[in-house]
Amino acid sequence: MSKILDWIDHRTGYRHLIKEALYEHIPGGSRWRYVWGSTLTFTFVVQVLTGLVLWMFYSPGAQSAWESVYYLQNRVSGGPLLRGVHHYTAQAMVILLAIHLSQVVIDGAYRAPREFNFWIGLLLMLVVLGFALTGYLLPWDQKGYWATNVATNIASVTPGAGRQVQQLAVGGDNYGNYTLTRFFGIHAGVLPALLVGLVVVHLALFRRHGITVHVSKPPRPDQYFWPEQVLKDAIACFTIIGLVMFLAWKFPPELGAPADSAEAYAAARPEWYFLFLFQFLKLFKGDMGELIGAIVIPGALMFFMFLMPFIGRSRFGHGLCVAVIGCLLAGAVLLTGAALYQDRQAQLFPNKNFSQVTAVLDEIEIDLRRSGEQSKYHNQNEETRLKTYFAGDAVKAAAFQSQLNSYRAYRQSQEYLEAVADAGRQAERAQQLARPGIPPAGALSLLRNDPKTQGPKLFRRQCASCHDHANAKGEGIVTLRPLDISKDGKGRPVSDAKDAPRFTPNGAPNLNGFASRDWLAGFLDSAKIAAADVDLKKAEITGAPYFGNTSHWKGTMTKVVAKRFGNMNDAVRADWNRLIAALSAESERPTQNAVDGEFDNEAIAKLPAKATPADRKKAVIAARTTALTKFECTECHKFHGEDGADAPDLTGYGSRQWLIDFISNPGHTRFYGEDNDRMPSFAADAAHPESNLLTQRDLGLIVDWLRGDWYEPPVEPKPEKPKPAVVK
Repeated sequence: MSKILDWIDHRTGYRHLIKEALYEHIPGGSRWRYVWGSTLTFTFVVQVLTGLVLWMFYSPGAQSAWESVYYLQNRVSGGPLLRGVHHYTAQAMVILLAIHLSQVVIDGAYRAPREFNFWIGLLLMLVVLGFALTGYLLPWDQKGYWATNVATNIASVTPGAGRQVQQLAVGGDNYGNYTLTRFFGIHAGVLPALLVGLVVVHLALFRRHGITVHVSKPPRPDQYFWPEQVLKDAIACFTIIGLVMFLAWKFPPELGAPADSAEAYAAARPEWYFLFLFQFLKLFKGDMGELIGAIVIPGALMFFMFLMPFIGRSRFGHGLCVAVIGCLLAGAVLLTGAALYQDRQAQLFPNKNFSQVTAVLDEIEIDLRRSGEQSKYHNQNEETRLKTYFAGDAVKAAAFQSQLNSYRAYRQSQEYLEAVADAGRQAERAQQLARPGIPPAGALSLLRNDPKTQGPKLFRRQCASCHDHANAKGEGIVTLRPLDISKDGKGRPVSDAKDAPRFTPNGAPNLNGFASRDWLAGFLDSAKIAAADVDLKKAEITGAPYFGNTSHWKGTMTKVVAKRFGNMNDAVRADWNRLIAALSAESERPTQNAVDGEFDNEAIAKLPAKATPADRKKAVIAARTTALTKFECTECHKFHGEDGADAPDLTGYGSRQWLIDFISNPGHTRFYGEDNDRMPSFAADAAHPESNLLTQRDLGLIVDWLRGDWYEPPVEPKPEKPKPAVVK
């Protein structure tokens, strides 16, 4: 064996290389404080190895990046752990870099003759931060996409070539495929090459000048790098990789919904190691402020750090350098903490009381609604309104303004947390839809064609100005509609609740559960059909479930319901329930197919066993028609050919096609005709679809969402617990 090793050494000189690497002289012996450089090198090697494996699965395209990360995380054995190790090691590098920089400055290792090594270290710091910035975008999810959007927009504030620099980084005016491929090329090609070259030079210069000795009393004997320092470095490296693997196993990195430039991301934040800069920029307003905060001050600090080897020659200069680095790190920690607190204070203090603030704001708004132009707050800005409210007492107004600022910050935190929760739901939904398979159009098409995701967004945009979509607890899409009740329709002032009947409620029907059994039960209830939740004290309305303030609010239908269902005995209530069941069955809502089938099966059961499908369908329609004619509904409503044309056709009432036809053109003779009250036609012009308010695709998404008709993954049965063996 020794002859083989001698032969290899003769050709390669490996023994000399090992001796040079392991038998470096360490004045004063090994120390734990010397491990940070080695741990940084170790984490870089981990990043290279894990990055190469990740590269084998990654596809850097706007239509394939998210999909490839999803495949790695959900279909590849050990994929989440691999991605987690890469993710958390990157964060460990940032922490180790800060520790190493602090140690170098405290020990004076930046001074002569080590100036060049210190400058190379600063360049290495920028390269590591560049890795963090460019890697953030690569999963091509909403979080990374919008955070990168914010980061690259900073470049545009640079005077002169700022816009050109941004376009160069982005690959044009818009964020897309070129942005991703450029960031991937920089992350996996340019920056690793730079880092390797700089590390080689950094280590060579380090070996040339040796360790900056930390003087101890009493003096300690000198040692070689092997074995004491190697052992300490190994323990430090194993501790770091152990912690990283624990985090990767316990808290796998998230994968948000696929990046979508058309969907704003209210929860966009940089990673924690850039949060201090994000918070710092909040201190500056306007274009000039952004320039100072994003370019001038960071540039000045980097220039100061570049000059530190010259500034630190004297004892005072060294103290100044240590103080500046300490202040920078402390400032970064404080700014990061402030950013986290601002975003999460509503989570930390969920029951914080701002009732005094909201009471004042409500009082001002109520006065404006009740008094209209006669209000003392009319045509005043916020500052003047507060002075008016506090009768010119500047001290009370200033104190309240401070409380108001705290309240608004708290509300911003609540909105951020709601956006985070919504982003989590979107991410979970995207992965649910991807499980059966991702189409060639990409994962984004799954979300864009998903009624559960797109329905509420389209509803808010197109329908929520009139309609609510909220449950009995008020949860959902609710548009609070204030009332101008300074005078009623005849010019009389409104003073108490007895005046409420003079005012019709705002808005249109609440469409939550439309055409379901619960919705129909309220619609056909004389106490609910014309109900409106009006609060004259606050001058607002919180709900008008069925007719809103349309001309039908106190029209024929409400009178018919009051007459026929106002006082029901048991027999009438049984027929009333069958009427609801018949109309419910017409809607064919997926969420109530099982219960609706009971009504239909009752009619089918009366047929002979050899009945054809046509016979079954005819019997079902006959049973439904009987339920309607029992209350003479077909006198006004058309139903499967029965007479009646004065009110909307109830054939297929609430079904997908019925809703599409109704929303497309509610003024059609099949529906409201000339009695239509302000309901616009959203897609009536088939010849010129570009002029419609809704495309057929968007219309279908809204309808499917209203009906609860969307894909849900099958529920996996819980494994049964084994029964204990019976000993006989």
